[in-house]
Amino acid sequence: MMKTTNDLLNHIELRQESETIFEGTSLTVGSKNVFGGQVMAQALNAAYRTVGADRICHSLHGYFILPGDLEKPITFKVQLVRDGGSFTTRYVTAEQENKSIFVLAASFQVKEEGYEFQGDMPEVPHPDTLLSWEDIYQQTKDFLPASFTHFLSLDRPIQFKPTVINNPMEKKDLPPTSNVWFKFKEVPKDLSIQHFQEILAYSSDYNILPTSLHPHASQAHFGNTMMASLDHAMWFHREPKDFSDWFLYSIDVPSTSNARGLTRGRIFSSDGSLIASVAQEGLIRKLEK
Repeated sequence: MMKTTNDLLNHIELRQESETIFEGTSLTVGSKNVFGGQVMAQALNAAYRTVGADRICHSLHGYFILPGDLEKPITFKVQLVRDGGSFTTRYVTAEQENKSIFVLAASFQVKEEGYEFQGDMPEVPHPDTLLSWEDIYQQTKDFLPASFTHFLSLDRPIQFKPTVINNPMEKKDLPPTSNVWFKFKEVPKDLSIQHFQEILAYSSDYNILPTSLHPHASQAHFGNTMMASLDHAMWFHREPKDFSDWFLYSIDVPSTSNARGLTRGRIFSSDGSLIASVAQEGLIRKLEK
């Protein structure tokens, strides 16, 4: 398992097979399939390996096509779509046994000066006053279902602190929002913005889709709902002053329909700077008894 940011970086960094082909492996985050954030971060790593150092990713759009097998290597094939004066475009296909499991389109830009505006960060409790997933596990492991507490007990390179702790045993609908502080553990002092974006993409697949169940929490839960990320988009706005800072993931749910949930997220640094925006649609299919 991964315990530090270096562990995560080593896992995301791919082995180069040729100029545009790379290979990676997988580690579980508690699911029987490859974690979507992992394959997305690795695809971004592959794209970055073909882009000039002066270009920084400003947006990515990915589709999850098939569940990834944790035991099999993943081959990442990069298509060099365009190299322009200011923007670079890459298309990455992730494959297992010659079948596409994920595709990514990513755009990179040289640094430019321009207009500045952003929305305000929500007012939420400071992370120092909140319990982490590890703390919640220690307090609930003796009376909550093992399937739930096992997920909380796993070692991770990221510390999560939800601003509100919902009791999964209470059968009541919840507001269509969630706010979660997170922090990368033992961040290297020489971490580049490129590698920071890769681990931020990895972390952005946590917490977002489960929020789509909040409006239906009186009926829906992990045990009776099939959940899977379908697509994921991310826009990088600003470079944080401190990569080891606490970041707030503020998530809302505009709609659920047709066994799908649409979620949106904004990632702020602790000083209120908007670092990135996220949108994801995922499968939330009712399971037959």
